[in-house]
Amino acid sequence: VGFHPHPEVMEFEREFCAYTGAEYAFACTSAGTALDMAMMALDLEPGDEVISPVATYPGTHTAIIGQGGTLVPAELDPVTFNIDPEDVERRITKRTRAILVVHDHGLSAPIDELEEIARRHPHPKYGPAKVIGDAARACGAGYKGTKVGKKGWMTLFSFHTQKLLVTLGEGGMVTTDDPEAYERIKALGNWGTEKYWGTNYRMSKLQAAVGRVQLRRLDYMIERRRDRAHRLLELLAKRVPEIVLPTEPEGYYHTWYLMTCLVPKELAGAKRNELLRWMPENTGVGLVVGNQPTYRYPGRILHRMFKDEDYPVSADIGDRMFAPPMHPLLTDADLEHIADSLRAGLDYVMRDE
Repeated sequence: VGFHPHPEVMEFEREFCAYTGAEYAFACTSAGTALDMAMMALDLEPGDEVISPVATYPGTHTAIIGQGGTLVPAELDPVTFNIDPEDVERRITKRTRAILVVHDHGLSAPIDELEEIARRHPHPKYGPAKVIGDAARACGAGYKGTKVGKKGWMTLFSFHTQKLLVTLGEGGMVTTDDPEAYERIKALGNWGTEKYWGTNYRMSKLQAAVGRVQLRRLDYMIERRRDRAHRLLELLAKRVPEIVLPTEPEGYYHTWYLMTCLVPKELAGAKRNELLRWMPENTGVGLVVGNQPTYRYPGRILHRMFKDEDYPVSADIGDRMFAPPMHPLLTDADLEHIADSLRAGLDYVMRDE
């Protein structure tokens, strides 16, 4: 049943397993596809809950809702900007089937802590909630001596053109150590089996060929990115001491996909937004915010489902966060310009303070 994958795709899957340390991998069309397959593999029933960080790309949450799950957002940790394990423990119930966590900004989420919480609060029928990692922004990141993609029930990757490893605009991967989970994912993405429904979510051979080349360069490019990030952190600490800089916890290996910083509390909201507008217009340096709590995205299914009062920590982070440019090919002169521009931008928006 299904089609035999092209050898190039199979080689990419094998090499990605070797890179992450995972036992199995399935190369697919996108991270969105990977999210959908992971949620399908849970066989969610009415009332089943999935906990996920309140601030992420909306696709993380729509995948839960799309499979009939009840989304239970949890607060962010104000230091790592990943999901807060203490808030997960407050929100976990006997109906929790999974914790769909995001390895955000290039930093791994605390998978061990989350799996321990799941063990302490098992579902009466299915046992401990499955911890699933959305690593769209964290390919190549490290956690306690492992690569992201090894720990957890499944891990989902994006190879979109904006990501750390790219495969001609779109592409994704699912990794797991669970042979039954792998068989289900493989069936879902390759026209099914006698046991499981499936359709065609397979990656093309051309994408896989590009991915294999990219994978061989990934660690080098991340090391270059880390070097640039560390240099920019030094400059910002000296020249813009008012802002809160991100950190790399012990035992973690940050890829610095985004260097997420916070403006001071007095500049939250309107002043931060003014900074976002002023910087590119006056210095040529753009800033991004990634991501807001998903209920803040108008025109999405999540809009108005929750409100800031429910998530005060994450709402505050959402009002204050920004990220300056980060790329492995930034020069020292580029980094100096970014730091000086941010100094000028802060001075401008603080002019009336």
